[in-house]
Amino acid sequence: MLKPPARTPGSPIVRQGSPWDSAGFASPGQDSSPAATMPFGNTHNKHKLNFSAEEEYPDLSVHNNHMAKALTLDMYKKLRDKETASGCTLDDCIQTGVDNPGHPFIMTVGTVAGDEECYFTFKDLFDIIIHDRHGGYKPTDTHKTDLNHENLKGGDDLDPNYVLSSRVRTGRSIKGYTLPPHCSRAERRAVEKLSIKALNSLTGEFKGKYYPLKNMSDAEQQQLIDDHFLFDKPVSPLLLASGMARDWPDARGIWHNDNKTFLVWVNEEDHLRVISMQKGGNMKEVFRRFCVGLQKIEEIFKQAGHPFSWNEHLGYILTCPSNLGTGLRGGVHVKLPHLSKHAKFEETLKRLRLQKRGTGGVDTEAVGAVFDISNADRLGSSEVEQVQLVVDGVKLMVEMEKKLEKGQPIDDMIPAQK
Repeated sequence: MLKPPARTPGSPIVRQGSPWDSAGFASPGQDSSPAATMPFGNTHNKHKLNFSAEEEYPDLSVHNNHMAKALTLDMYKKLRDKETASGCTLDDCIQTGVDNPGHPFIMTVGTVAGDEECYFTFKDLFDIIIHDRHGGYKPTDTHKTDLNHENLKGGDDLDPNYVLSSRVRTGRSIKGYTLPPHCSRAERRAVEKLSIKALNSLTGEFKGKYYPLKNMSDAEQQQLIDDHFLFDKPVSPLLLASGMARDWPDARGIWHNDNKTFLVWVNEEDHLRVISMQKGGNMKEVFRRFCVGLQKIEEIFKQAGHPFSWNEHLGYILTCPSNLGTGLRGGVHVKLPHLSKHAKFEETLKRLRLQKRGTGGVDTEAVGAVFDISNADRLGSSEVEQVQLVVDGVKLMVEMEKKLEKGQPIDDMIPAQK
C-alpha cells in the first residue's frame, strides 16, 4: 500500500492528486474543496510528546473493548507521534474507548476513525480491532460489494402477520471530508450543503424534502417524531467522548422522500445514514428502493467530485470500525413470542448469522416479544448476501414460531451453522 505524501508537521494541508489516491484513503484531488486546507494543526499532540510514552499511555486495566485488548505500550510508542494529513492522532481515535471502559459482558469497539486515512496511518491498531470484531478478517482480505437488488432471492413473501416492518440502512462517508469525530464546523456545513444539493435533485419515488435540525418548526419536529424519523443529539457516552456531538445541531438534518419510505440523516455518526423502510414483510421492495436510491445519490456525489469513500480491503469507509464493509443492517421487526422463549433461540440466531435487538435499538429489550432481527456481518460479504441471510433466516424463524404455536417440536428445524 502506498504511503501518504510527506509534509512538514503543522504546515497547511493542500490536497493534490497523487498516486496515493489509488490506495483509497486520500481525497479525490480537489484543491478547491472545503477540505483542501484544514483550519487547525495538532499542537496539542506535539505538546504530549514532551512526555514519555509511559507517562502518556492510558490506564486500560479495567477496560473491556477491542481497542484496550489490542493497544500495547509498544504499539502506543510506535503510533502516538503519527498523524493523518488532517491532523488526527492515535489519541483522538482511542479517546472514546479510554473514557468508556465498557460493560463486563459486552465487548465494545473502543475506537473511531477521525478521517479515512486513520485506517492506514494507525493500521497496526485498526487491523487487530477489525480482525477481532469481524470474525478473523485479515489485512490481506478483500471485500465484496453487490448493490444489484435483482440478485436477492425471495424477500417478498415474509408473513406480515409476524413481520411488522422491514428496513435496510447503511452509512456513507463523502471522500474529501474528515469524519464527524474530527471535522471542523465549516467542513460539516460543506457536507450538509453538498448533501442537500444531491438529495434535492432526486425525482420520482425519491423526490423529497430536507429538514435542518437547527431551524425545524415545532410542527415539523413533532411529525418527524411521530414518524420515528427524528434523531436527537447523541447522549451515549461512546458518541460524546468521540466528539460527534460538537456544535449540535449545526449542519445536521433529515431528508425523506414524499412517501416517507426513503430517509437520509446528515452529519450524525456518519456523513450520511441512508434508510429504506416500510410496514410489513416485503424486504424485496425495501432492498430494491435502498439499492436504487443509494446508487442515484452516489452518482450525484461523483459528478460533484466527491464519491463515497471505498476501497477493496475495507469496503465502504465509516466512522466506527464495526460498520466497515457494507455498513448495512437489514432488519425486520418480528413477533416471536414462542420461539424467543425456546432454549435454542440464541443458538438459532448464531447459526443463521443474525442478531437481535429490542425495537428501540441497540441495548433495548423486546416489547411484547417483538424483536428487531438483523444481519450480524458487515465486512467480507456483500449487501445482497447479508440481506439474503435476513430474508432466509427470518422466514425460517417464522415457520418455527408457527410450529411452536401448535405445540409441535422444532428440533428438526434447527439450522446448520451458516
